[in-house]
Amino acid sequence: MASGTQWGAGSWGQPAEGQRSSPGACYRELSRFPAISCAALGATAGGRAFLLHTECSQPDLPRRRLLRFSRHYSVQRTERGLTVSRAALSTEIHNRLLGQDSPSGQRRAVLVRCPLRGHELLEVWDGSGRSHSVDLTALGKHGAVYTEGPFACLAWSHLETQLLYVAEKSRPTLPAACPGHVPEAARPAEDEDEEGERFVYHEGWGERLNTRSAPVLCMLDIKSSSVSVLESVPEHVSPGQALWSPGDTGVVFVGWWHEPFRLGLSACSNRRSGIFHLELASGHCELLSAPNRASFSPRLSPDGQHLLYLEGAVGGPHRQCLQLRLLTWQMRQTVTVLDVVQEPTGSESSFTGIYTDALPPQCWAADSRRALLCTPQRSRTDLLLVDTETATVTNLTAGSPEGCWELLTIQWDLLVATCSAPHRPPSLVMAELPPLGQELPLRWVPVEDTPPVPGITWKTLTVQQNSALHNPQPFEALLLSPTGGTTPHPLVVCPHGGPHAVFDARWRPSMAALCWLGFAMLLVNYRGSLGFGQASIECLQSRMGEQDVADTQLAVEQALRYEPLDPHRVALLAGSHGAFIALHLLTRQPERYQACALRNPVSNLPALLGTSDIPDWRYTSLGLPYSFQRVPHVEDLVVMLQRSPIIQAPRVRAPVLLCVGARDRRVSPTQALELYRVLRAHRVPTRLLWYPEGGHALTGVETEADVFGNCARWFLQHLGRPPVGQHGP
Repeated sequence: MASGTQWGAGSWGQPAEGQRSSPGACYRELSRFPAISCAALGATAGGRAFLLHTECSQPDLPRRRLLRFSRHYSVQRTERGLTVSRAALSTEIHNRLLGQDSPSGQRRAVLVRCPLRGHELLEVWDGSGRSHSVDLTALGKHGAVYTEGPFACLAWSHLETQLLYVAEKSRPTLPAACPGHVPEAARPAEDEDEEGERFVYHEGWGERLNTRSAPVLCMLDIKSSSVSVLESVPEHVSPGQALWSPGDTGVVFVGWWHEPFRLGLSACSNRRSGIFHLELASGHCELLSAPNRASFSPRLSPDGQHLLYLEGAVGGPHRQCLQLRLLTWQMRQTVTVLDVVQEPTGSESSFTGIYTDALPPQCWAADSRRALLCTPQRSRTDLLLVDTETATVTNLTAGSPEGCWELLTIQWDLLVATCSAPHRPPSLVMAELPPLGQELPLRWVPVEDTPPVPGITWKTLTVQQNSALHNPQPFEALLLSPTGGTTPHPLVVCPHGGPHAVFDARWRPSMAALCWLGFAMLLVNYRGSLGFGQASIECLQSRMGEQDVADTQLAVEQALRYEPLDPHRVALLAGSHGAFIALHLLTRQPERYQACALRNPVSNLPALLGTSDIPDWRYTSLGLPYSFQRVPHVEDLVVMLQRSPIIQAPRVRAPVLLCVGARDRRVSPTQALELYRVLRAHRVPTRLLWYPEGGHALTGVETEADVFGNCARWFLQHLGRPPVGQHGP
């Protein structure tokens, strides 16, 4: 088994060892590092000085809420490079839903919610204070504004006189039902058209988007404070991701087809969508991209001459390798800048394809030729620079000790990014983009430098396949290990969900906390994971429940053979499709695993056909054809059931903890309930945690902390408490 560079743990203090034994103390200490969500630069006179504004969040565990706050920095561009200093104290952000700086950086639009009335207000701020405030709710032109997810946007016109955003289509507000009988004669005549409308079903867009049904494009004229809903959007698509066309004469947007019904959109880049242009004066709407593709994430170049966007296939795997497409605005000609990579070739740092779900909001260099994006590259997420004229890629972060890079913005050729690693919380860094052809090496300047946490090392393991197997390419796994205590360490195995996702080498507080408790963590990127080429993704089709399970077990056996790990104390920790893999491992290797903790597990494939927001995946994952008209056949159900771990559940011996979100639209909570009953009937020690407001990802400050605490205590109970060193909270 080959391994990459192993990164050390840095230097912190030596805290008391007794605190180390508490899961709650470990989690509190390691979850306190802020996550940086966005950044914006504003230029001052002369173009040598800038103001950097960032927005951050961190769990406020005592108050069971997410604390959001802003930080401000002064940036100086000198002959010797960049210098950065704090410009103001951090300030908490209250009631803000969206925010966007104007192109000049002199104004900022913010969407806020009034805490007393619950109204949504769109405000404009400048150097003198708040210049405009519009009560969108009181105007009644539309429903709630979309503030997150694939549809959401807040876009300034180039002249900074108008704003674009997306909201739910307005529906008539029906009066509350009366408990008593209302005579027909007493009903107002104007209510006749609304009769029978109260309980009409409005189909949502699935997990995390269940309340999002019919988005509309909205435009605010700042001077008149008037709002209009753009009426010329084709009726067969749902619009989002809007921006202004050159000259502010029209609107570019993404339209997702929603007929005959909506399929889940979250984490699904394979839904049919197109890039549209709506001419405001004439109302003419044209499709700019290919008609039967999944096109999204449009970004207009600074000179207004080119539109960059992502494009992929419709159907098939929910996440795939994507094309980077470039449209010349005047000529309406489109070329492929970067194509799908089937099988990466060359060194480990060679380009493996694009797998991101969106381009950075600001991704163009000032020359309108180069663009930047972040995407998984094997078990890393790297920052790539693309020359759109020569179609060449430069990896700006390959080989860096940080395994995950995320670009927050690029303005005036100043890059603002975050970087992290499994042992290092996110740091905020800046760099100046050199001239064309001189990009490497890039000189990063720390803005907020977070040191590595002690007590953790990590490495990338390369798992070699038997050459006789189908698609015998190697895959990878990340191994996090405690540095203190006595070896061999107990091992917690984590196959990721998706299945077309990836464990990149980023900071994950819960994984680091388990390391502090003495567990080694094996994060498996089995064949089918993102970042390894399209062929790797496709090779899992029709082999679900077989190849992914075998790959995970192979990674476990090789890790146990070559690393200082205890083969008698091995547990599984996984969610969704990862839990599907874990259940198969429990039934096929009952002597290998001593405990298991699962989040929203997939256990009964046929039962998901009528309960999941992605019924297409039940067919596609097993190599079966899918269409909107498809109804299940007996043969289909037999194949699905044969791949379902529920039928082998009586073979499970290890204690199982189930963490279930009652509002999960992707994997129905009935999956876990059925599994719970089967395991209990066969006298398997089983515990079920029910989160009434939890969705598929089980997010939220209180929920995440409770899930971690219960999983950690489950492993301590059933694997025994590992000896630990001196590092900890």
